[in-house]
Amino acid sequence: MHTIRGRRLGVLLVLCGAIFLEGIDVAMLNVALPSIRAELGLETGALQWVMSAYVLGYGGFMLLGGRAADLFGRRRMFIGWLTVFLLFSGLGGLATEGWQLIVARFVTGVAAAFMTPAGLSIITTGFDEGPQREKALLVYSGTAAAGFSVGLVAGGLLASVDWRWVFFAPVALAALILAGALAFVPKAPKAPTSPKSPKSPKAPTAPSDARRERGRIDVWGGVLVTGGVVLLVLGVEELAALPAVAGLALLGAFALVERRTAEPLVRLGILRSPGLLRANAAALLFSAAFFGFQFLVVLYLQELRGWSTLQTSLAMLVIGIDAVLSPTVVPKLVTRYGNGRLIFAGLLLAALAYGLFLPLGADWSYLLMLPGLLLLGLAFALVYGPLTIVATEGVAEEEQGLAGGLLYTAFQFGAALGLAGVTGVAAGAADALEGFRAALLVPFAAVLVAAAVSLPGLRRGSHRPGQGPGALGAGDGDEAVGAHGDVHLGVRQGVDVAQDVRG
Repeated sequence: MHTIRGRRLGVLLVLCGAIFLEGIDVAMLNVALPSIRAELGLETGALQWVMSAYVLGYGGFMLLGGRAADLFGRRRMFIGWLTVFLLFSGLGGLATEGWQLIVARFVTGVAAAFMTPAGLSIITTGFDEGPQREKALLVYSGTAAAGFSVGLVAGGLLASVDWRWVFFAPVALAALILAGALAFVPKAPKAPTSPKSPKSPKAPTAPSDARRERGRIDVWGGVLVTGGVVLLVLGVEELAALPAVAGLALLGAFALVERRTAEPLVRLGILRSPGLLRANAAALLFSAAFFGFQFLVVLYLQELRGWSTLQTSLAMLVIGIDAVLSPTVVPKLVTRYGNGRLIFAGLLLAALAYGLFLPLGADWSYLLMLPGLLLLGLAFALVYGPLTIVATEGVAEEEQGLAGGLLYTAFQFGAALGLAGVTGVAAGAADALEGFRAALLVPFAAVLVAAAVSLPGLRRGSHRPGQGPGALGAGDGDEAVGAHGDVHLGVRQGVDVAQDVRG
């Protein structure tokens, strides 16, 4: 893998700092929930909305945020929404009423929805496709995992002092990242203009350049897709049919609008590639399995075993091994075996990890759980980074933000779907332990389906650096397509529900 130096190293450090910030922000809030409930006097439903407001803002505005980065400038969107993230994280720490905290978390989620795909697209457009970009993306994905792992522990320590520091600490980090972004992230070069005589007509402009110059966005498309995703995520989270059906109806209307508008928010042609569909389907299923499983383990440790929040956080910390493996070992494996083989192997390892937990006992020691947790950390390293690579390679520069928004949305919706699935199965059992065992079949089955989804691309040949189409078959005769995701929201929701049940 190529070494990253100079200004590009500074850019990568800034963007890794941003994804690290998002990871610790959601993780630290997990362990502060009991203190927040006690001081603000929140009911269980209101406490749930402290977390759900962030999810809805993040998941609902992701596609809009990704496309806005393409149209209005990635640096501008990254810096602007990082500033909003900073401000509203601080306002959350000043909240004296539950509704104030809920509003602050919703706006923080919206800020993350615009900031994160902009940051990813800065990497995918600022680093040459091939070994250098792959190295950058693997470091980026490892940093995301490290942020969440560190946040679990740091949140417990800060909450023991005062829960408000869980909101104030990210403000200091965000300020440093903002200063770094202003110094290192370059401004996008202006499109060159050819001189013309007064009598000659204006030279024709390429459609992508025209969109960028006009800075126009498909307003109706943005309203419909945002409303549709918000209602769909809400319906899945609450296991409610009405908002889910309304969300699907809005997404159907969105598809009709996009077919007729001259400058669509999501160019529907990008959805015709089998590679895109496989990449997003694999991401959704992997996310559903991963976060559904972690939710069950958190609930098992806290509700059935009586472990404290900090003990649970430390127990789950081993999964963060991917933060070490992603930037060190995985690049070498990608070079040798290709992304496709790593993704497929990682999905099978995840299935093995979940399978080891199927005979879950009422008094399992941590040593019995450790092999499965270690395997899951290894599986995450093999899947997450390489999936990020194949989901963004080959995408035209003017659609990199959209590509990121698509896969972020798939990961976010997968997390909500996985949590809803395991919750529904577990709640249907008379005995808590039997409910956990039955619900563990959901992530086990989901990850096996994800492995099956990845097989067609694998049979076409496993992509290696510089070899054209992606591991999941991006391209396949159509344009190569894809997206990226931040996956830490599902674990955060799992800890939240565990706290609610205990409270």
